[in-house]
Amino acid sequence: MASTPRIIIVPGWRDSGLGHWQSLWADRLSGALRVKQDDWISPVRTAWVRSISQTILAQPGPVVIAAHSLGCIATTHLPAEVAVRIQGALLAAPADPERRGALADFAPVPFQKLPYRSVLVASSNDPYCPVRLAGAYARAWGSEFVRIQDGGHINVESGHGEWPLGLALLQSLVGEDGVAFNNPAPTLSISTDSLEPI
Repeated sequence: MASTPRIIIVPGWRDSGLGHWQSLWADRLSGALRVKQDDWISPVRTAWVRSISQTILAQPGPVVIAAHSLGCIATTHLPAEVAVRIQGALLAAPADPERRGALADFAPVPFQKLPYRSVLVASSNDPYCPVRLAGAYARAWGSEFVRIQDGGHINVESGHGEWPLGLALLQSLVGEDGVAFNNPAPTLSISTDSLEPI
C-alpha cells in the first residue's frame, strides 16, 4: 500500500504571515511541514532550492507541494533527484522574477514540463504576475490551469484566508486518502427555532 504523501508548504518572497492560507494550513494539516529560508527578504536561488530540497529529501516517502509566489518558481528549479520525490504540486500565484529586481536570481524561469502532476492557480489581476504569463508557465510545465477572476495575489490582502478552493485542489493532488486535519474546522450550526414561516 502506498504511503500518504507529506504536505510540504513552500512560501514565497517575504514568507507567508499570519492569516495567510499557507500559515493556516501549516497549523491545520496533519504532518504538514513548512520550508524555512535563511533570508526571506533578499532571496538567493541556490539557498532556497537547497532548503526545499533538504526538506523533501528528509521525508521517508512522496510529498505534495503547496507553493505560493516565488515558492512556485523555486520549486520549478529543483534538481531531478528531488523532483522525482514529488507526487504533485499546487502552484498558487507564481511570481515573475524578471519584473522584480529582488527576485532576479530566480530568472530565467524553467520552461520544461514538470515530472509530476501540478495545478497552477492564477488570478486575472495579480499585481506580481500577469495572467498571460501564468498561463504560459502552465503550458510549459504541463500544469492544469485554474484562473481566478479578480483574486489578486491569492493572499491575505486579496481576501484569501483559509482558501477552500486551494484546499480542494490540494486534496485532488494527495489522492484517495485525502488530507488529514489536526483540528477540524469549526462548523456553523443554524438554529431553526427563531425562523418565521413565510
